[in-house]
Amino acid sequence: MTFIEGKPEFCKKLTVECANFSLQMTFLLTSCPFFAIGSIFAIFEIGKKANMTEENNVQNEEQENVKDQSAETVEDVSAGTDAKEETQETPQAPTMEDKYNELNNKYLRIHAEFDNYRKRTNKEKVDLISTANAGVLKDLLPVLDDFERAIANNEKAEDIESVKEGFNLIFNKFSSLLQSKGVKEMPATGETFDSELHEAIANIPAPKKKLKGKVVEAVEKGYYLNDKVIRYAKVVVGQ
Repeated sequence: MTFIEGKPEFCKKLTVECANFSLQMTFLLTSCPFFAIGSIFAIFEIGKKANMTEENNVQNEEQENVKDQSAETVEDVSAGTDAKEETQETPQAPTMEDKYNELNNKYLRIHAEFDNYRKRTNKEKVDLISTANAGVLKDLLPVLDDFERAIANNEKAEDIESVKEGFNLIFNKFSSLLQSKGVKEMPATGETFDSELHEAIANIPAPKKKLKGKVVEAVEKGYYLNDKVIRYAKVVVGQ
C-alpha cells in the first residue's frame, strides 16, 4: 500500500489544485497578445510549408513526366534506327516468283524489240524493191525520148541512110547506159558449152571438127550484171 493510496483526501485536494493551475495558465496564455501573434505566425508558417511542399510535389511530378516522355521518345527513335539497320543489314533474298517475273519481263521486251526490228526490215526491203529500179528507169527516159523523136522524124525522112544512122546512135547510147549500170554482154559463139552460162535450144552436126561441143550460134545473147548472170544465153551446140 502506497502513500497516495493511504491518503485519499490529499489526492482529491492535489487534483483540484492541478486543475486550477491549468486553468490559470490557459487564461494567461490566451490573454497574452504575444502568444496570439506567435500562434498566427506559426499557423502561417505551417500553411506556407504545406504549400511549398505541394508545389514541390507538383514540380517533381512534372519533371518525372518529362523524363518519362523523353525516355519513351529516345526508345522509339532507337527502335526505329535499329529496325532500319536490321533491314539494311539483312536484305531479303529474291523469291522464285520475283526471278520469274524479272525473266518474263526481259523476254517480253526482247520479243517486242525483235518483232519491231522484223517489221522495220521487211518494210525497208519492200521499199528498196519498189524503188530499186527508179534510178535505172530515170536514166532510160532520155533513150525513150530519142526513140520518139526518131519516129517523128522518120515519117518525113526520105534519106534511108540518115534513118539508119539515127537508130545506130540511139542503140549506142542505150548500150553505153547499160554498161554504166554494170550490164555487159556474155560472149557465146565459139565458146565451149557451159550449162552454168548457156541454155542449149538445139544440137546440130558441127560444121567443123573444132566446133564439136561448142556453141555454133547464139540465138539470144546472155548478159552479166557485175559478173552475175542475169540472163542465160540461148545457143545452138555443135555435135
